[in-house]
Amino acid sequence: MKKLKLGLPKGSLQESTIEIFRKAGIRVSSSDRSYFPGCDDEELEIMLVRSQEMAKYVQDGVFDAGITGYDWICESGADVEEICELLYSKSGFRPVRWVLAVPKDSKINSLKDLNGKRVATELINYVKKYFALKKINAEVEFSWGATEAKTPALVDAIVELTETGSSLRANKLRIVKEVLTSTTRLVANKSALKNAWKREKIENLAILLKGALAAEGKVGIKLNLERKNLKNILAMLPALRKPTVSQLTDEGWIALEVIMEEKTLKKIIPALKRAGAEGIIEYPLNKIIY
Repeated sequence: MKKLKLGLPKGSLQESTIEIFRKAGIRVSSSDRSYFPGCDDEELEIMLVRSQEMAKYVQDGVFDAGITGYDWICESGADVEEICELLYSKSGFRPVRWVLAVPKDSKINSLKDLNGKRVATELINYVKKYFALKKINAEVEFSWGATEAKTPALVDAIVELTETGSSLRANKLRIVKEVLTSTTRLVANKSALKNAWKREKIENLAILLKGALAAEGKVGIKLNLERKNLKNILAMLPALRKPTVSQLTDEGWIALEVIMEEKTLKKIIPALKRAGAEGIIEYPLNKIIY
């Protein structure tokens, strides 16, 4: 049987990635100690590796495709083909940021104040290139972890990953500048894409994953109403697309179906009921394919 070698991220992105795959219709099962999860798609051969290493392994052909962050593609300098952007992270559905941060009482207020200073980061290659581009003469050292705790005792500033900024605030740090915005990407080995079967498999995977993310936070709703009430009810529905309207067997009655944000729907269901809607059914969505 043909197999696509796929790398999935081990660590902070692992749980959210497996959940996105589930919504895409691909069930991945892994234990805490295993790096080789099971999968109900027999054409996928999956291994878990850290996001920091993923792009290099895809470039070298260890994997045909993999999921990693744009930040680690930049950091590694790997020559891979980006198939699509997947907008999710460890705890949300928004980009993450690498930011220059300093203690709240630091005199560093801009990039130029870093000249002659020491900066710690895990994203060392990218930060060195960034500072060189900005003509900043600072010493950049690699951080093995607990980066927020290193300033001011060990370094003058840090460049650290943040989603909400809560960890920085908890460590009494303030953001001076955003250095890089990153999102999750599906990447592929360039040689693998020359194989027609692997290319189609990777493209199919991209369609399913993007569909799962597009459905996030959305639900479908079905309801019955008298045709005379259609105009008023349509005015209440901020639809993704124009609703589907179907004639019922009872003359003068129609059925309406539409997709919308779940947080919006819960606010308007009572209003729909008052406007004459009956038989209201709300249902979850796994995928929306545009």
